[in-house]
Amino acid sequence: MKTRIIVSAVLLPIFFVILFVLPPIFLSIVISVITAIAAYELLHATKLTNNKRVLVYTVIAAALVPSAVYLSTIPAQINPSYSTMMLMTLIFSIFFIFISLLVIEALLAYKNEKAIEKGTQLKFRQIPIALVAGIVIPWMLSALISLKTLPAGHLLVLLPIVSTFLTDSGAYFTGVAIGKRKVLPTISPNKTLEGFVGGIIIGTFGLMIYGIILSYATDLTVLFPVLLLYGIIGAVITEFGDLVFSYIKRKCGIKDYGKLMPGHGGALDRFDSMIFNAPTMCLLVMLLPAVY
Repeated sequence: MKTRIIVSAVLLPIFFVILFVLPPIFLSIVISVITAIAAYELLHATKLTNNKRVLVYTVIAAALVPSAVYLSTIPAQINPSYSTMMLMTLIFSIFFIFISLLVIEALLAYKNEKAIEKGTQLKFRQIPIALVAGIVIPWMLSALISLKTLPAGHLLVLLPIVSTFLTDSGAYFTGVAIGKRKVLPTISPNKTLEGFVGGIIIGTFGLMIYGIILSYATDLTVLFPVLLLYGIIGAVITEFGDLVFSYIKRKCGIKDYGKLMPGHGGALDRFDSMIFNAPTMCLLVMLLPAVY
């Protein structure tokens, strides 16, 4: 616990500066690094790192997707439709090249006896795992970049951060304090019903507090009923994301995805909930604005 707190105390201010102060390009670089590491961790957990070429393809794709999302936001200053067109073009190009390489790898290894003996051949059923690691997860986490590049983006990007951090913390500390009834113990033995409810309450309440700060400290207008909806949806999605990646860990027979951050595990251990909550908040901001 002590190590966990020390690491958080060091990394949180740095991450806050990147989100709140520095231009979006710095966030895109950080997200690229995080998603590249996360891609490696998922492939390692699912025993796909034996094939070095597939590993390289996946890590490169994961690093390129956030950059593509950032580059697609630049034309929005001229015409928003250009941004959407460029994003789809860049993502489709990465996806097409990546999946082509994976299919070629699978076909070449199909009759390679040495690869079969060593267990390094890529099987067709493993391609979806590589696609999730190299395309899906990076695209979902890149929603933070999309939020950052919006008007008042340095404030909007904190919506999923506040929601995820407080929900995770609320669920953990509530579970430790009063948790008794287990929720899905075969997936996550330490998760309790009390912790689940506590996480939703604290995450929602924390987002409302953030809304009050914005309404008094900035010129932005905050619609609190809509922000309340943000809080509830964000908290539920946060807990769902945590369960999804806990399920993958149990199926893979591992405790943590990595050892990137002492006391926190790997990139996927730290950002598992954010992977789901960031795109959720981004969609809410675009379709049902609560802060403008």
